[in-house]
Amino acid sequence: MTPSDREATGLLTRPDDLVRLLDQSGVRHASPEFDPWVADVDLDALIRLHRDMVVVRRLDSEATALQRQGELGLWPPLAGQEAAQIGSARALHDDDFVFSSYREHAIAWMRGVRPDELLSVWRGSAASGWDPYARRMAIPQIIIGAQTLHAVGWAMGARWEGTTSASIAYFGDGATSEGDVNEALVFASSFDAPVVFFCQNNGWAISEPVGLQSKQPLARRADGFGMPGIRVDGNDVLAVLAVTRWALERARRGEGPTFIEAVTYRMGPHTTADDPKRYRSDDDLAAWRERDPITRLHAHLAASGADIDAVDADVKEAADRAAAELRAGLTAIADPEPMSVFEHVYAEPNSHVERQKERFARYLAMFGDEDGGTA
Repeated sequence: MTPSDREATGLLTRPDDLVRLLDQSGVRHASPEFDPWVADVDLDALIRLHRDMVVVRRLDSEATALQRQGELGLWPPLAGQEAAQIGSARALHDDDFVFSSYREHAIAWMRGVRPDELLSVWRGSAASGWDPYARRMAIPQIIIGAQTLHAVGWAMGARWEGTTSASIAYFGDGATSEGDVNEALVFASSFDAPVVFFCQNNGWAISEPVGLQSKQPLARRADGFGMPGIRVDGNDVLAVLAVTRWALERARRGEGPTFIEAVTYRMGPHTTADDPKRYRSDDDLAAWRERDPITRLHAHLAASGADIDAVDADVKEAADRAAAELRAGLTAIADPEPMSVFEHVYAEPNSHVERQKERFARYLAMFGDEDGGTA
């Protein structure tokens, strides 16, 4: 079967194969199927990808530290998943729409979300962080897997309107056990929705290993829904970029949805309220540290003739600047007025909400805060 035949039948690669262009040591390997999708990625573009990953890892470590310092109520770290998020984000067009879970901070950063917008929810200062229409990215979904249904609905609407835009839904391996995700796959397949399902298989659904959820690679589930499923090395930013571009192009051509399983690893806890040492071994973590996506691309840049000292200096400056912006953005977040919690609950006046509002105002008045201001 030729590559074109395999693409036409949705069998571009078997889901138990792992698409990889950069190996663990940063060595570039040829791929007749996927090299064309990254033919435009020159050395400068690789340096930018490296910078993106280093910056978002720094932002993630800063936010984790801010939570430990009591400035944030909670934070879900993304360390280890930078390549999966940056590679796929770089494949998106400006008019595409992102529907994410709560860990896709790198995606948000790449879509132009400001630091204060990124942190306000986790600080408890707002019910949502940013204008989804301005950023072309929905507010992160806390309910596991619900965003996949939203992505399919948006994609169906985009197709009916005759646009070439596509949506992408990000979720973890644990979400594949949820009914919402499976229902979304049914609808997407039935209506040939231009949507990409991007599963970041980071090995753990909180404390449950992925092997307890599925006896087969998660991408194989796509077969039952009549769509191509493909596995990619989620720590290889170049391969992720290629695979996501391919899947999005299928969607734009009207060929329907694709399921991508990016095999990666959550280096830190599920959230800052979690202790991963209770359920995984140090040896397991050490093995995955050797597959670090940033170290891998850095090695490839050094071997490709990049001025690595200049690259490192530029990346450090960018990361320091982003970290400073993050902390400055945090201090700029204003505490909300207590009564504002009732705003935007319903589009129209609602008597139930009005009763709660009245009772809460009386409660605040007990503390000498009759005007509903900050006590």
